[in-house]
Parts: sequence; structure tokens; C-alpha cells
Amino acid sequence: MVAPTPYVHFPGTARDALGFYAGVFGGEVELNTFAEFGRTDGPADAVAHGGLTGGPVSLFCADAAGEERPLRCEGLMLSLLGTAEPATLRAWFAGLARGGRVVDDLQERPWGAWDGQVVDRYGLHWLIGFEP
Repeated sequence: MVAPTPYVHFPGTARDALGFYAGVFGGEVELNTFAEFGRTDGPADAVAHGGLTGGPVSLFCADAAGEERPLRCEGLMLSLLGTAEPATLRAWFAGLARGGRVVDDLQERPWGAWDGQVVDRYGLHWLIGFEP
């Protein structure tokens, strides 16, 4: 099955964001700078293309430059429903909440499943949950 991979334009925080997500999910961080790509529309050390790969969550990103608009997340959640064991999902929720904002605590729902929402410190909105 082919699944979409988010590609996020961050406001100059792509390098830090990828390090944060690698700390939460694991995986490998790959970075290419503006200088490496011969770009002159931003700082030489800005991220022209980066990715979190090889782990359970994949994400691509770059630092916004020129006419590119940085992330503004409204009306969208990245869902990790049932994608790992409950203990792992709880750890991801806690990790994403560090420096972020819990929108809805990870909790048992009337229908028996658990879920919760968090906006991480970089502005991505996550829905995390599992069936017991």
C-alpha cells in the first residue's frame, strides 16, 4: 500500500524539527542545505530538503524561503490510530506533547478505544489512539 508522506515547510526550524521527531519516533534524519543545492534564496545553512526515514513515521520538510509559506495547520490532523502497540503510542503522545499543547488528553472513550490530540511544538496536529 502506498501512503502519502507529509512534506512540511517550516519557518526556519526544519533542522530542529527533524531532530525532535527523530527523538520521538526514531529513524534517520537526512538533510541537504541551501548551499548544497546551490540555492541563494535563503541562508546557506537552511534546510533545502530534509527527511525522517527508516523509522515508523516518515516526514519530509524544508525551511520556507522566498514565496513559500511556512506551516499553518488548521483543519488537518496527522493520524497514528492503531499504528503501534499501546505503550508505544502513549510514549509518542507524551513525546509530542513536550513543549507542545495537549488539545484532548489521551483517554478511554465511551466506545472502548483510546485516543487523544496534541499540537507539537512545531505546529503539527496529531491524533493518536488505539484499541485495547
